[in-house]
Amino acid sequence: AGLLLFPTATKNLRRMWAFPSVLLLSIVLRFSAHFFIQQLNNNSVYQYVWSWTINNDFSLEFGSLVDPLTSIMSILITSVGVIVLIYSDNYMSHDRGYVRFFAYMSFFNTSMLGLVTSSNLIQIYIFWELVGMCSYLLIGFWFTRPSAANACQKAFVTNRVGDFGLLLGILGFYW
Repeated sequence: AGLLLFPTATKNLRRMWAFPSVLLLSIVLRFSAHFFIQQLNNNSVYQYVWSWTINNDFSLEFGSLVDPLTSIMSILITSVGVIVLIYSDNYMSHDRGYVRFFAYMSFFNTSMLGLVTSSNLIQIYIFWELVGMCSYLLIGFWFTRPSAANACQKAFVTNRVGDFGLLLGILGFYW
């Protein structure tokens, strides 16, 4: 009898992955809205920078910057992300790659938020690469289909050309 219920049980366990993804992104949406309201009232900029000093001549700084543009983009990213995750829960419920899709989408949303809240160009480049990787993974999600595999390769090549241009611009700025 247990073997007859196994497919239903595993489907329900897989669908449990949607709830934490939607919940966490909704919490981030709430924080984004809170920052936006504070931006409207105070027009203040929040910046947190963590410095990692390797030696006296070289240090790396990582941080986040929240200004009016960042707060608007954060609301856009999180609201669209929540809507996509809610829709995808039902649309993808039959698919074997359900958990993988939610992992890719969650990583994509996190990378996008990291991109818009970056406080320096090195961080922007790192998160830009992560967004490109997530796009590559999402475009090629159904990798067994030839059309998805071809689209995935085209997106990869196109992103590499753009990434190289961005890298040259950043190197030119720091040089």
